[in-house]
Amino acid sequence: MFGIIDGVISTRVGYCGGTKDSPTYHDLGNHAETIQIDYDSDKISYEKLFQLFWNMIDPYMESWSTQYASILFYHDDEQRNIFAKAKTEAEASGKKVQIALKPYEKLYLAENYHQKYYLQNNSFFMKDFKEMFKTFKDFINSTAAARVNGYIKGYGSMIQLESEIDSLGLSEKNKAMLFDIVQGYQG
Repeated sequence: MFGIIDGVISTRVGYCGGTKDSPTYHDLGNHAETIQIDYDSDKISYEKLFQLFWNMIDPYMESWSTQYASILFYHDDEQRNIFAKAKTEAEASGKKVQIALKPYEKLYLAENYHQKYYLQNNSFFMKDFKEMFKTFKDFINSTAAARVNGYIKGYGSMIQLESEIDSLGLSEKNKAMLFDIVQGYQG
């Protein structure tokens, strides 16, 4: 969803907002699937991240299940107030915003195969990442893994990739492959 955004450090997917201990994909209880984003507030503000999120979704679309519910989990009053302002402005049209707002309590990480899904399904790139990271946790929390996953999915521009390719830890062969992938998306 968030692709390649300057200032995003890492992402991880998981389950949040419910009461069940240790939910899993096949036994979520009343949790929703979610993404957690770590970001550098010196490079991008929460408000800017929120605006990117808000512009990518239809805030009026009702969720058809708890698992896929549109929920924003806030960490503090500032985040809650940014949402409240956007909701008030959006509802001025007469339509009801369907995104729920809940305080963040805990994220249960999704199963490993859900993390960096597109990257994990590319054995060429994974060879490089398995050499870079000794643990799966380090891989999940990696900025490079988050960014390469985004590029593989079709987010990010050739200009962005050119500016950071040498910081991603890829072999020369995989750098060339990533350029080909991004170029393919851009036609």
